Amino acid sequence: MPNPAVSYPSHQMATERSYYELLGVERDASDADIKRAFRKLAQQWHPDVNTETEAVERFKEINEAYQVLSDPKRRQVYDMVGKAGLGDMGGAGSPFGEGFGGFGDLFDAFFAGMGGNQPGARRNRRQSGSDLRYDLRISFDEAVRGIEKEIEFDLLDKCGTCAGSGATPGSVPQTCAACAGRGEVRSVRQTILGQMVNVTACTRCNGEGRVIDSPCRACKGDGRLSRRKKIRVTVPAGIDEGHQIRLSGEGEAGPRGGPTGNLYVAVHVTPHPLLRRDGTEIYFDLQLSIVQAALGTRLRIPTIEGDEDLEIRPGTQPGTEIRLRSRGVPHLRRSGVRGDLHVLAHVNVPTKLSKRQRQLLEELAAESGEVVLGAGFLDRMKDALE
Repeated sequence: MPNPAVSYPSHQMATERSYYELLGVERDASDADIKRAFRKLAQQWHPDVNTETEAVERFKEINEAYQVLSDPKRRQVYDMVGKAGLGDMGGAGSPFGEGFGGFGDLFDAFFAGMGGNQPGARRNRRQSGSDLRYDLRISFDEAVRGIEKEIEFDLLDKCGTCAGSGATPGSVPQTCAACAGRGEVRSVRQTILGQMVNVTACTRCNGEGRVIDSPCRACKGDGRLSRRKKIRVTVPAGIDEGHQIRLSGEGEAGPRGGPTGNLYVAVHVTPHPLLRRDGTEIYFDLQLSIVQAALGTRLRIPTIEGDEDLEIRPGTQPGTEIRLRSRGVPHLRRSGVRGDLHVLAHVNVPTKLSKRQRQLLEELAAESGEVVLGAGFLDRMKDALE
């Protein structure tokens, strides 16, 4: 058993984790994978955000691993002979030493994706207008054929007096002096690991980068006024219940010239009294008597184009499907393509028969050699009294 007092080289210690393990990546990880892993761990273990006692040491290990693996030359040496082979190229030392990528990498770890990691970059915090929803009810036929509808609704629209700027006509919003128009304020403080930068939205301009010294009297500086708006909406052929039509830029205006929201028209379709729809397919339940099914007939049926004659062949069985190709609903996204009309035959068996009807059916049964129940005593008495 090794003597606990003996000091082993770090790359030979059984308990030491490799740089790859420290960052939680595979040995064939790309530069992007390594940087992404470092950012995630830095956010978790930086002593300024983690008060656990082991945070300082843990962050130093993470930083050391990143210094080596983010540098192609040092990573190659480390992969070949381990940590001992780095020599003067070693990863330990100042958290902002050569190979760390300077202050920028650590700053990116905390503020990546916030738009504030480029010097002089302006953060666009101008508030967008709200998206709106309008529920539109249309008929079955209108949904199938398509239609143009005029809708009317209330919203906050651009102020006509100041053209949406929020400033009195003749004046213009001024660059915010507190943030120099960037919309953000940065504070720098020293930590045991170097400088840390905190980025917050400017409280004077609310992150917009400009202030209005002379607000518009009509809208009180908001740049918007409530009004009723009318627009025409084109409902495409083939639209169905629950579909939405997105109208870009038809929602509410943003405050003080901010981007306009969108309008979403939610479509609701009134069901047809006789036809059923499933996607682009139309279904109709056709009721037939046993005589019509047996001998054949010609009946009027409803279709998308109106009522039409349909020939029923002799011997049509219950459940028979008559399929009329391309007589269904137009495909919403494929021009010139339509579904089919499915006519489903239902044969109705009469529950009450006249004397003559029963006689004819009994004769039919006798002719075909079928065994049927004769009329009961009460039925015979009823027939005799008629």
